[in-house]
Amino acid sequence: MKNRVLFMGTPSFAVSILQVLLESGLDVVGVVTQPDKPVGRKQILTPSPIKKLALENSLSVYQPIKIKELDQIIQDLNLDLIVTCAYGQFIPTSILEAPRFGSVNVHASLLPKYRGGAPIHKAIICGEKESGVTLMRMVKQMDAGNIISSITVEITQEDDVLSLHDKLSIAGALLLKDKLPDLLKEDVPSTVQDESKVTFAYNITPEEEFISFKREVHVVYNHLRGLSPWPIGHGIIHGKKLKLIKAFMIEEDHQDPLGEFVAYEKGLKIACLGGYVVVTVCQFEGKEKMDAAAFYNGLGKSLLHGIFE
Repeated sequence: MKNRVLFMGTPSFAVSILQVLLESGLDVVGVVTQPDKPVGRKQILTPSPIKKLALENSLSVYQPIKIKELDQIIQDLNLDLIVTCAYGQFIPTSILEAPRFGSVNVHASLLPKYRGGAPIHKAIICGEKESGVTLMRMVKQMDAGNIISSITVEITQEDDVLSLHDKLSIAGALLLKDKLPDLLKEDVPSTVQDESKVTFAYNITPEEEFISFKREVHVVYNHLRGLSPWPIGHGIIHGKKLKLIKAFMIEEDHQDPLGEFVAYEKGLKIACLGGYVVVTVCQFEGKEKMDAAAFYNGLGKSLLHGIFE
């Protein structure tokens, strides 16, 4: 008789994890994901990436407003294991303890660092040289369960949220595939997290989307790429927002005022402490996204030598 597994997840990051379960030969009895949400200017009600994959594979889909609504249903499923990945709600202990072998989570950081909903963004913003994925026991407290295993991934200077997201998603799938047989056994070895090393990666706030150029160049550059391509950081020049979508940095001493748009050189060259951030793709308030050359040849020239706040 096949082991019965329930998956809980929502965004694209979790797709590779569900795919591992679908290919494992286990009985995936269903998927729990967040309710469909309005997306885009027309606010079209859109299913999550996990719901789409589940329906393609004829799985039962549960979309409770609050997960506790499913408590009795989950108890009755006679589960062997729950696997979660970026589900988006705190899960009650009664549900976590329902399966025979408990519940595990695939988290996009090297725990205990970066507990929370934005570990990919925060790892880049903080200038980390590596990140990874942790397979952990689920407990009621956020990302605080015992660590079963982890895998490390390099963060390059060119990585942004999308590229690191994709690398970690692949790594997470490999990790789960490797450890899945062990998860269906009693007493899987695990390690208690070191609470003295805990850091948090709470969801990005609107205030964090503002990028000040009056800091060291690598700090500015890390901030910018840690918000790209979503939610996208912005600077303010002449009282208007300029979304900063792609950039590179140049480290060199200079005497230019911090925050000055000093020139167009392969992009919008903006002075920072110890160098320049050169923006190559941007979006001015009320306009379409465009490469920096097109922007400069239009509105951009009028901003030359302006100072970002």
